[in-house]
Amino acid sequence: MFKDRVDILLAGLLLVCVAAGVALLIGGGSQASQLNPSLDKAIARDMTYQAKVSFLERLYAPVNELQQNGKYEAALLKLDELSRNYPNEAHGELLRGEILLRMQVIPQAVEHLAKAVRLSADYVDRQSPLSRRSLIDQLIANQLPKLKAKALAQENASLQKTLQNLYYLQGRLAGGCE
Repeated sequence: MFKDRVDILLAGLLLVCVAAGVALLIGGGSQASQLNPSLDKAIARDMTYQAKVSFLERLYAPVNELQQNGKYEAALLKLDELSRNYPNEAHGELLRGEILLRMQVIPQAVEHLAKAVRLSADYVDRQSPLSRRSLIDQLIANQLPKLKAKALAQENASLQKTLQNLYYLQGRLAGGCE
């Protein structure tokens, strides 16, 4: 097996490398994670969030494309198809609300936007890449005064529900909790 000094030297080096590898595995890893284990958790959390955002962008790309081309009915059909695989997914609810808003179906749009915010606070978070804060703020500014006046003039259960959802969205924009 060991024919000369080179073979013996290589076998010795191999044995040293294996021993060093075992020592590293048993020793617990890098010094950075030993000094600050919360750093690893923060990095893992950020990577998970970025992966989620990327996944949602890819998953709903056909819906966004149809929406941008003004094909709202087709976009809603595509959302229905996706919601079979991902029921109660917040981003799907948000997109449905946006499309219905563009179609001027205000009560249903408000309902879906409120549901999306209930499922994920990312949509009212200023730092989130998924934030739709300006859209929601504009919706509240445009619709709340109109709906308040209508609610005072007539007693309608669906109108009250829409008004409640608008108040909920307004509260979330102001920093309120569930």
